[in-house]
Amino acid sequence: VLFLFVCSPSPCSFHWIRKAEEQPESLDPCDINGPHFDPELFLNKLRRECSLAELMDQETCMVKQIRSLDSDMQTLVYENYNKFISATDTIRKMKNDFKKMEDEMDCLSANMAAITEFSARISGTLQDQHAQITKLSGVHTLLRKLQFLFELPARLNKCLELQAYAQAVRSHRRARCVLQQYSHLPSFKGIQDDCHAIMDKLAQELRQKFRDGGSSAKDLSECVELLLQLDEPAEELCDKFLSHAQSRLESDLQGLEAEIRPYPTIPSPTSNTDILEFIDRGCNEFVSSLCLVITSYQELFINHAQKGELLNAFVDDLAARYFSLVERRIQEEKGVADNSLLVRALDRFHRRLQAVTKLLPGSAVPNQGTEIVIRAATERVKQYLSALQSFYMDSLTDVRQALATPRDAPNSLPELLSSLSASILNQIKSVLASVHLFTAKDITFSNKPYFKGEFCSQGVRESLVVSFIKFVCQSSRQFCESAGDKGGSTPPALLLLLSRLCLDYETSTISYILTLTDEQFLVQHHSPVTPVTTLCAEAREAAQKLLNHYVKVQGLIISQMLRKSVETRDWVNTIEPRNVRAVMKRVVEDTTSIDVQVGLLYEEGVRKAHSSDSSKRTFSVYSSSRQQARYAASYTPSAPMDTNLLSNIHKLFSERIDIFSSVEFNKVSVMTGIIKISLKTFLECVRLRTFGRYGLQQIQVDCHYLQMYLWRFVSDENLVHFMLDEIVGSSAHRCLDPAPMEQSVIEVICERG
Repeated sequence: VLFLFVCSPSPCSFHWIRKAEEQPESLDPCDINGPHFDPELFLNKLRRECSLAELMDQETCMVKQIRSLDSDMQTLVYENYNKFISATDTIRKMKNDFKKMEDEMDCLSANMAAITEFSARISGTLQDQHAQITKLSGVHTLLRKLQFLFELPARLNKCLELQAYAQAVRSHRRARCVLQQYSHLPSFKGIQDDCHAIMDKLAQELRQKFRDGGSSAKDLSECVELLLQLDEPAEELCDKFLSHAQSRLESDLQGLEAEIRPYPTIPSPTSNTDILEFIDRGCNEFVSSLCLVITSYQELFINHAQKGELLNAFVDDLAARYFSLVERRIQEEKGVADNSLLVRALDRFHRRLQAVTKLLPGSAVPNQGTEIVIRAATERVKQYLSALQSFYMDSLTDVRQALATPRDAPNSLPELLSSLSASILNQIKSVLASVHLFTAKDITFSNKPYFKGEFCSQGVRESLVVSFIKFVCQSSRQFCESAGDKGGSTPPALLLLLSRLCLDYETSTISYILTLTDEQFLVQHHSPVTPVTTLCAEAREAAQKLLNHYVKVQGLIISQMLRKSVETRDWVNTIEPRNVRAVMKRVVEDTTSIDVQVGLLYEEGVRKAHSSDSSKRTFSVYSSSRQQARYAASYTPSAPMDTNLLSNIHKLFSERIDIFSSVEFNKVSVMTGIIKISLKTFLECVRLRTFGRYGLQQIQVDCHYLQMYLWRFVSDENLVHFMLDEIVGSSAHRCLDPAPMEQSVIEVICERG
């Protein structure tokens, strides 16, 4: 088998032959890949050097390689079969096409030979008459020229009658050089004189038409062009051309000015066009006419470079007046309901001015137009800021009216807060969507550096969004002014609602609004901008101030009731207490109402652990008073050690209570602040009064009643305990006959009350 493999041609052999062609030639007869391979020598070498097992292995390896290469070759043939068939068809078709093309080329060659022979025969026939024909053709051309010259005066008169001035000028320019050259001949001299007279008359009519000014800009340009061809002075025509153009452009400006109200605050019955129609009229009439004047001027007086400055001054003067009218009309756009109309008008205005850039590359008109667009966009942002501020104040007015409605007013605080916050946020989004029209991709001026950078960062982010957030914080702080100003008439519920609104702004809303603005306008902070942390700190400060003021206002309301109840009573001659005073019940009711109100907007907060008998702390609260009363009979004026000293010693070991400290953003802290202010007022009023026995006992009853209910509102019940103890102690100090009521009697009265 090995011998047959070596001796017979196979795919494997072809493969080795191909590899041998790629490698350098080998002279070894035993190299199966070399050109000098000898099968006999290769087999003899294998028999000598290899054992039977190695020969079997070599045979197995070669059989596997043969089968693999056979498979590869079959696959290659199958894959390229269609290509082989297609190539065969193509070659067959090419043979047919080339045969047909050869027949056509043979036919064409025969035809060309016949044409060449026929042309040679004609040339030979006409060889003798060629010179004579050329001479006759020249004579004929000369006669036609002479005929044109002799008919020229009549032709010019006919054109003059038909007002075909351009044709007349062209005909005269064709013959002017010939007439000038042969003017020494009498016949040509007469024709020249007639033509001069006719052209003088034509020039006079053109001048008259030029002076009348009733023609259009196109007719005016044609008139000037013809006069220049008639050798009229260019300087004089230039001045007249600009003067005439100015009168026409001024009439366009007067038409635009008639559509503008003389006083923006007074509506005009004749001004019924919107801003887009106004800009369209200005562009279609004034700007188009101005561009036509520039084009005509440059075409007519292109060789007079010294006149370029005159044209620039002419354009700048009229453009300044046009821009003034446009700005006046833009200032009338006070409404911010639909911003798309203004943006489209500004885009059209800016787009049409770009034609001036192409006609006058050095003109400042396009840049001035861009400045107008920038000022209009900036003013629009200010208007939107004013609209947001008005919307916010109107929303607060609606909230105040809702709070003034007694029906379900306390329970509606969360709904009012949610509605107020959502309406403000939706209004901001609506404003941002309207302002975003200035940076839309289809707006020509949006690719200006200002609208890509400064307008987004300083105009929208800082001047609109940041300014509105600061306005919300500042206007909210204004409600914290002293009585007699705005804060004196502000409902406490509004203070609480605004404090929660500012706190929500600090926690999430400000970050959301600024992130939305940055993403929508692709704000790049090249210039310094207000950090989010600064705005959040300002909002938190406003929330803190509002909440502190709310605590102060509510505390003063309860304090006012307590002060009047103390000052309007005769505590020396009062009767023995049989019940709790109504004002104390009112204090507890109002405190409970405030607790419910605050709980609607703020979380509970952290309390210290309460004792199991928090509502029955009367014994410990009034222990010092009873001790003072017990020994009061033994105190004499000669004894300097009185109850005041004992009270002062007791205060040394008590924690100091800061009455007007800042509260935290939770219900417990707010209620603690209100109760501290109320009880402190109660204490100070008690210190200014003198009490009898029953007056002291009434204070005991009232304080016990307050202790029963107020402890549950504060963060530390010991605070209420200490302050009520101070009130009873002060009453005992100011009592003429300190005889405290029995604790059991006090409890019975309070439970009955």
